[in-house]
Amino acid sequence: MRQTMMRILLASACCWTATAEAQGAPDATGDSDRFSLGQIIVTAPRTSGIEIDGSTLSSDAIYSFNRTSLDDAVNLMPGVSAGNSGGTRNERLVFVRGFDRFQVPLSIDGIRVYLPADNRLDYGRFLTTDIAEVQIAKGYASVLDGPGAMGGAINLVTSKPTKALDIDLRGQVSFDNDMDYAGYTTSAKVGTRHDLWYAQASYARSFTDHWDLPNGFTPRVPTLEDGGARDFSKAEDWRVNAKVGFTPNATDEYALSYTHQEGSKGAPLHISDTVTTARFWDWPSWDVTSVYFLSTTALGDRATLKTRAYYNQFDSMLRSFNDRSQTAQSRPYAFDSPYEDKAWGGSAQLDFTATDADTLRLAFHYRHDEHVEYQTSFSTAGVATTEPKQTQSEATYSIALENELALSPALRFTLCGSYDWRNLERAEEYGAPLGTSGTPSIIYNYPRRDADTWNAQGRFDWQASDALSLHASLSSRARFPTIFERFSQRFNTAIPNPDLKAERATNAEIGGSWSQGSIRLEGALFYSWVRDAIFSVPTPAYPCTASTTPPAVPTTGCALTNLSQSRNVGKGEYYGIELSASATLLPGLDAGINYTGIKRDLTDPSNARFRPTGVPTHKGFAYLDWAPFEKLHIVPSVDLASNRWTLFTASPASQPARYYRAGAYANASLRIDLTLTNQIDLSIGGRNLFDDYYTLTDGFPEPGRTVYASARFRY
Repeated sequence: MRQTMMRILLASACCWTATAEAQGAPDATGDSDRFSLGQIIVTAPRTSGIEIDGSTLSSDAIYSFNRTSLDDAVNLMPGVSAGNSGGTRNERLVFVRGFDRFQVPLSIDGIRVYLPADNRLDYGRFLTTDIAEVQIAKGYASVLDGPGAMGGAINLVTSKPTKALDIDLRGQVSFDNDMDYAGYTTSAKVGTRHDLWYAQASYARSFTDHWDLPNGFTPRVPTLEDGGARDFSKAEDWRVNAKVGFTPNATDEYALSYTHQEGSKGAPLHISDTVTTARFWDWPSWDVTSVYFLSTTALGDRATLKTRAYYNQFDSMLRSFNDRSQTAQSRPYAFDSPYEDKAWGGSAQLDFTATDADTLRLAFHYRHDEHVEYQTSFSTAGVATTEPKQTQSEATYSIALENELALSPALRFTLCGSYDWRNLERAEEYGAPLGTSGTPSIIYNYPRRDADTWNAQGRFDWQASDALSLHASLSSRARFPTIFERFSQRFNTAIPNPDLKAERATNAEIGGSWSQGSIRLEGALFYSWVRDAIFSVPTPAYPCTASTTPPAVPTTGCALTNLSQSRNVGKGEYYGIELSASATLLPGLDAGINYTGIKRDLTDPSNARFRPTGVPTHKGFAYLDWAPFEKLHIVPSVDLASNRWTLFTASPASQPARYYRAGAYANASLRIDLTLTNQIDLSIGGRNLFDDYYTLTDGFPEPGRTVYASARFRY
């Protein structure tokens, strides 16, 4: 939130200088490689080079600090922390001021990436080597950009060409702790730009053969993990993007873009859990396809129309095997589980400048999501049984209004609000309905419930002087629960709750930035009130019924116990501070540092032991950029974090799960860049140079020391 406020303060500095680009106005100069149509509303001014602020992360910073996946890249920024889901899902997480992946939407060029079933996004699958920048709105995420941004928003902005022939080729090879080959990343981008049109194609690929555990790791259960190369750590991702744009004049732009990415990954095992039956899972596919059209059109001197239309497709496969050899599927827990999801929709935004001091913006969003699943199960007799396809579909709408008023040349006030609603069209399930006795497997429909909610926000931006910008904001945002939260029976351990309401957070922030010469300071204080948070609540004995079409709450028959249900019972506060600074200390020596302190008090009335996991109390990043001569850059850096809560679940059923603190680290990195010619750069570097051993979530250690060498060609 603080950063949001800082951004907003900065917004005052650039609400009238840089906001046009942030809100998607075309770049008439052609100097920027950012695809301006694909940007969301982030009003803080951008830093240059490898400087890091609270709202934007440049491609230069991503490259210099060798952050090739999204979770690793945004961990550089104040207010943002990366994590690990643990378990056999093997997903990389991102938290924005304590809010998780369900509460912070992810977009590519302003187009939402959403998984209709459960929205369990794996941020490690999104590559950064061919994007122009990452935008993050914290706390105050504009309602004009669409629904769901309860705690902020993340947007990946692809690049566009800046000259007649624009080429960027990169390659990197990685080595593990023992200097054995560990994988590679590569990317290529070729484009052309002319007065009336541009076109570009890009490709990025990352292959991890394995990564090593730190040498300080001592095997606890060698059959689960014996050290050295982390078992099942192999992963592969690639992405292509192509776009063509038409720029008939200085104000209008029209672009058609296509993105396709594919991923596969293994699932490392818990290093010591012998109580829970190990899950031998593999993810052979995790694929996303998007086709979208973006435009901005000036309607006279005072109005602008911006549109987006898109079609998204998500296909994935999860496979469960008999044992760690992952060669056979003949046990009751073996299965193949494919997802086939798609979405289509669009948005339109009309900006109208009523007077030189008053601007009105109206936006409408529509999205239709469809989720299809079917599972193939296996038996000891070698018989495979495949379920019929089950479909869940719903449509989400949002209408938003914003008014920006210049109270004086230096002071602006923005007030906005939106109304969101969701229509559930279909919610099918296959099996014996929960609470039935002796009922054969059938396809049945859950009770359908529609939902609606509201959002409101306002902010002040004050350009106190040429150097100082200040801001203050207040925002109340909600997000609808997923299909999983409402309907999943979680292997017959949970009761559906069609009436589950939206979660809500009210985010307050004050902050500012000061810039003088080569020195830049930024800071914010933030406070969030979380209400109606969704928790899985233990539920008393559940009566059964013999009906083949289950009512919302069965009332007769036998009883099921040890069940839970998702309910809006949680509440709490998140609060903290963000600080960042950058400066030129001496000619050829630049430095930067940022710090985040955050406290989360979130309560679950059904579980007195509950603690919010995944976010460190203290987090920081610092770097130096030393150029002893023009063509040589030496960049040491360090990532710092204190402990965070995690959950130890490997306990007998008679003992409760236990929360404890873990995850503190101080990871040193070094990169050395040598410019051979104006077009060719060579680099060597390393991460976690002191081979620090730590875990962000119980039972799943992070990688040890890695070393890499890379080359880059630009024309």
